[in-house]
Amino acid sequence: MKTSITTLDSASVGEIELKDEIYGLNPRPDLIHRMVRYQQLKRMSGTHASQDRSEVAVTGKKMYKQKGTGGARHGDKSAPQFRGGGKAFGPKPRSHAIDMPKKVRALALKHALSAKAKAGEIIVLDKAHSSTGKTQALLAQFTKLGWNKALIIDGREIEPEFARAARNIPHIDVLPVQGINVYDILRREKLVLTTAAVAALEERFK
Repeated sequence: MKTSITTLDSASVGEIELKDEIYGLNPRPDLIHRMVRYQQLKRMSGTHASQDRSEVAVTGKKMYKQKGTGGARHGDKSAPQFRGGGKAFGPKPRSHAIDMPKKVRALALKHALSAKAKAGEIIVLDKAHSSTGKTQALLAQFTKLGWNKALIIDGREIEPEFARAARNIPHIDVLPVQGINVYDILRREKLVLTTAAVAALEERFK
C-alpha cells in the first residue's frame, strides 16, 4: 500500500510503498497480547522477598516447657503464626520472564504494525531533524501536525538535536529502529516512521 511522505513543516514530499507482508496483515489480537505480556513480565525486577522462619531475628529458645501449661505446644517465636515470625511461603527473588520464540516475536511486531496501518495511524516522515534543538520550536511543529501522543522511530542513529528537543515533550517517545517494540507502538496514538526506519524494517524482515 502507498502512503504519503510528510515533513515536519506539514508538507508532502512524495509517496512511499509499504509492503503488505509487513503492514498489510490481518491483525491478531491474541498474538499482540502475548507479546505485550512477554514484554511486561520481562521488565519485572522480581526482587520482592520476605523472610522465612530461618531468617527472622528472634531467639531460637523454646517459648515455654512442652507440658503442664494448659496451652498449645510451641517451639521458638519464629513460627509464622506469631507476630514478628517468619512468613510462610512468602515471595522470593525470581525471574518472571516467559519464553517466546524469536519468530513469534517478529510476527507479533508485524501484526502490531499492521494494526496501526489498518487504523490509519502510521505516518511516514522524511527525516527527524531539528535545526535549533529547541523543544518549543519542535512542539509547535508537532501541534500543527496533530501529534499529541506519538512514537517516532528513526533509523539506526537519532539526530542528537532532535532527541534533545523531543525528550521534554509529554507523550512523545523517540527510538532508534532497533528499539521498536509492540508495547510502545500500542501505548501511543500515532506511529511515526522515518523513511530510514521504513527501509531498516524492510531489511530486518527480509
